[in-house]
Amino acid sequence: MKTLLLAGIATLGLALGSPAGAQVVISANDAKMTLTNGVATVLPNPAPDSITVMDIAGGQVRVRATLAVPTSVNGPPLSVAISPDNALAVVTANQVPDPADASKTINGDFMTVVSLGATPAVLGRVPTGAGPAGLSFTPDGKLLLVANRGEGSVWVYRVAGQTITELAKLSLGNAASLVSHVAITPDGKHALVTRYGDNRVSVLAINGETVTATPRQITTGVSPYAVNITPDGKWAIVANMGGGQGDTDTVALLDLQHEPFRVVDSIAVGQTPEGMQVSPDNRHVAVTVMNGSNKAETSPFHGPGQLKLLRIDNGHLRIVATARIGTWAQGATFSRDGHLLLAGNMIERTIQVFRVGENGTLADTNQPIRLTGGAAALRAGR
Repeated sequence: MKTLLLAGIATLGLALGSPAGAQVVISANDAKMTLTNGVATVLPNPAPDSITVMDIAGGQVRVRATLAVPTSVNGPPLSVAISPDNALAVVTANQVPDPADASKTINGDFMTVVSLGATPAVLGRVPTGAGPAGLSFTPDGKLLLVANRGEGSVWVYRVAGQTITELAKLSLGNAASLVSHVAITPDGKHALVTRYGDNRVSVLAINGETVTATPRQITTGVSPYAVNITPDGKWAIVANMGGGQGDTDTVALLDLQHEPFRVVDSIAVGQTPEGMQVSPDNRHVAVTVMNGSNKAETSPFHGPGQLKLLRIDNGHLRIVATARIGTWAQGATFSRDGHLLLAGNMIERTIQVFRVGENGTLADTNQPIRLTGGAAALRAGR
């Protein structure tokens, strides 16, 4: 068993370093990658990757700390997870610098655990499978599930007091299946796992500390990547990245109220829907759409990044608002009250902050948060 001792975390709480009732938000920042004429390239002599720890309180976003933590823009922008009690953050490193060639990256094999106490601090690393990417805690905080993109697996960990211990390894396919993210239902009984490489979503069953793969595999579209589940547990939303050839891609809506789970609607959103988050009130879905912003300026498919706000109405998705965002945009996340929406940009190294109107309008506050690396992943606590 692989175990990390987390000394002293049991007594650490968010309120010690934050205003009362504040909501923690974390951006994982990849400082080593950029775009060169539409091609992802490694920067020479980059600064360290990092995470930015923020609070949302009183309708404002405040930066608390920035820590050096390895991360990666490869994989869905859900490579950071926050424990339900807001005491811990865990960050995966899908790609790390190649020690044999500084112009390349290779699969990482670890995740970093961070205390979110009065003074956020790195506690240590835990081994993972090859190329760890998206990850999620169970609602009770007792398990952590990690998708390993480099080997087609999900690893299961126990989170108990001051330790994180590896419990099981579930093989869902080979490395070509590109297992990318795992999302867990609010009742803690199931998980959905996206498989970018073979166009499937696997359904896992969770019973205590036992996690098993069920026979059910759902086809949601081409290259499923990010997956989110509504807080009420009724719906799941999957972003289908497509082939990256300039064609319009889709977001699928899954009905989780009836078993077996199934796709009930799909909507076109534009080129390459990368990041996605459901609002706390179950009504809206924020989707970052690259829209060709990651392509060369000479490409006929080049365009500005877009943030789209979708609404879930009686088993259907519809677009209610669109706003412009930055280049190679990644994650999105809502404030607890749903009135703020944050979107992370890789190239600009910023997080844009939008206000969400009662009727689903989007208004940029024009007060971006500056980061020390590209905004590769974004997640908010409860």
